[in-house]
Amino acid sequence: MKRIVDKNRRKDRRKVRVRGKISGTANTPRISVFKSNKHLYVQVIDDVAGTTLCAISNVGDYKSLKVTVADAEKLGTALGEKMKTLNVTSAVFDRNGNLYHGVIKALADGTRKAGIAF
Repeated sequence: MKRIVDKNRRKDRRKVRVRGKISGTANTPRISVFKSNKHLYVQVIDDVAGTTLCAISNVGDYKSLKVTVADAEKLGTALGEKMKTLNVTSAVFDRNGNLYHGVIKALADGTRKAGIAF
């Protein structure tokens, strides 16, 4: 039990540290990622106005995608295409306390392949 509590504390500390350094604007919104064991949720947020510009997950239209590296890259590419329709070409990446490897990295790489700069 102590191991799980320590793991959650480390994730919370990373989350606070990262969120203290980045903020999204209308020109460069923040891409926030939430990952569970079954689902992956991504939001594009304008922190100045306090609004979500667009969101994507593997629950709605992309229900066939799982939380794997290959599917996360497809979801990232779809997010990049959705952001292009909003005329957003650059963003800041908020990994939300998750380590930058595996699914999180694949999502970021897929978004970059769609033409969004971090």
